[in-house]
Amino acid sequence: MARNKEFDTALVLRKAMEVFGHYGYEGTSMQNLLDGLGIARQSLYDTYGTKRDLFLSAVTHYTNDKTEALIARLERSGPVKEAIAEIFHEAIEVLKDEQRCKECFIMQSAIDQVPHDAELAAFFKRSTERLEQAFHKALIRAEEEGELGHYHQDLRALARYLNYSRYSLTQTAKLTRDPKVLDDLAAVTLSVLNN
Repeated sequence: MARNKEFDTALVLRKAMEVFGHYGYEGTSMQNLLDGLGIARQSLYDTYGTKRDLFLSAVTHYTNDKTEALIARLERSGPVKEAIAEIFHEAIEVLKDEQRCKECFIMQSAIDQVPHDAELAAFFKRSTERLEQAFHKALIRAEEEGELGHYHQDLRALARYLNYSRYSLTQTAKLTRDPKVLDDLAAVTLSVLNN
C-alpha cells in the first residue's frame, strides 16, 4: 500500500518557482532544491522525477495560473483599457515585492532554456498565442465600444506589443531595483492605447 505524500504538492511547486527563479535553471543544484522545498530527495524524485521534470512542472504551473488570470481579466465586462492597465500595474506590484517577485523570475530562467528545449519552446509558443489572442479579442471589443482612437489599424500587432511589453517588465526588474523604471515602462506602454 502506497504511503500518502506528507507534503502539499502545489506548495512545493510554488517553492520550486522561487528556487529556480533565484538561481536560474542551470544554477540550481539538487541541494538548492532540497533546501528550498523542504522535502526528502527520494520524495522529490518519486513525485516530480528529474530536475528538468520539476522545472517543467513549476513553469507550467506558474504560466498556466498567470495565463488564466490574465485571460479572465481581459474577458470580464467593463472598460478594456482599464483591465489592461490593471494587468500592468498588478505585474509591477508583484515585481516590487521582494518575496513574490522570486516566483516571476522563473520566467527568465525558462526563456533561457527555450533554444535548447523543444518541449518548453512548444509550451511557450502555445501560451504566447493564447495571450496574444486574448489581448486581440479585448482590443477588438475596445474598438467596437469606442475606447480606441483611429490610430490603431493593426490590432493584432498591438496585442503582440502589449503581451511582449508585459514580459519585458520581468527582465527589467532583474536589471534594476528602481521601481520608477517599471512605472515609467508601464506608463509609456499604456499611453499607446490613448493614441
